[in-house]
Amino acid sequence: MHCTMKLFDHPDFDQHESVHFFADPATGLKLIIAVHSTALGPAGGGCRRWVYANEADAITDVLRLSRGMTYKCAVAGLNYGGGKAVIMASEAAPKTPELLAALGRAIDSLGGAYVTAEDVGMTENDMRMVQQETAYVSGLPQDSGRAGGDPGPWTALGVYLGLKATAQHKLGTDTLKGVRVAVQGVGSVGGGLCHYLAKEGAEIFVADVNQANLDIVRRDVPVTVLSPDDLIAADVDVLAPCALGKILNARSIPTIRAKVVAGAANNQLEVDADGQALADRGILYAPDYVINGGGITSCCFEYFGAESDQETRESIEQIPQRLLDIYKEAAETSQPTNAVADALARRIVAAGKVS
Repeated sequence: MHCTMKLFDHPDFDQHESVHFFADPATGLKLIIAVHSTALGPAGGGCRRWVYANEADAITDVLRLSRGMTYKCAVAGLNYGGGKAVIMASEAAPKTPELLAALGRAIDSLGGAYVTAEDVGMTENDMRMVQQETAYVSGLPQDSGRAGGDPGPWTALGVYLGLKATAQHKLGTDTLKGVRVAVQGVGSVGGGLCHYLAKEGAEIFVADVNQANLDIVRRDVPVTVLSPDDLIAADVDVLAPCALGKILNARSIPTIRAKVVAGAANNQLEVDADGQALADRGILYAPDYVINGGGITSCCFEYFGAESDQETRESIEQIPQRLLDIYKEAAETSQPTNAVADALARRIVAAGKVS
């Protein structure tokens, strides 16, 4: 009872439909699955494997991420609700076939309320192994031209299109040529974004705590490498957070010199008020779950049997207009963009259907 009350009183508990805790002593699996909403369909959201400092941090992450998935799917017009899974990674629980099988059984026990896919620390091949235990999985390898597969490249495409539209709106430029962009995190999504930016002729600055990621992107793309701390305050036009969340907060926002923040990371704002703090500084913020909706779009289309990736692409190409509509309303109502996006998502969920 004490634990339940703590969960219900948690600042990030937002009327979640259910939160499930799983432990598998044989593999060391410690797993939390949060189902925020199934109003629009099964709760879609990736499984993240991460080393958390403690259980409280894992609970905070899964609550925030699952609510973000509800909003992301609603704004993207998907027949998906919002959910998330987090695995508490440790040396005692290596990512073995047995652990992935236990993960699949846990997901299957929810009877389709939650549909998983890969997120940080998980891969397409991991999802293939999970699929051996449950049908409630997406992000699986696909034949060329079919909808689905690794959602990372689709996320990168949507972020690139949204970043370009946001930069044009704020900076008044028709091209990204010569625009200075700082990309924080150059893994699957951030690295893919750098490739798009390079083709446009943008001047790219990057940072990542993973040296291997830096080596890969530097091999293929002309970039300037900065330290993670220096990147946030770099003299650039656009800041693109593509790593973990809570990067925009009372400590970092006063140091930002960019006029646009548009990136792939989830939960970029530490608290909702940080959206207003960005607006007060004249920084145009692309709400993260609007701009980074490409990956979940791919997963949803795959899960429901879309035949071709062209359908996925056409949906993702709507991201720029969604953002521009939010910017227009924000300007007309003097609200921060995150507040406008949140209100839009809540209206869609309350209606119980996407348009």
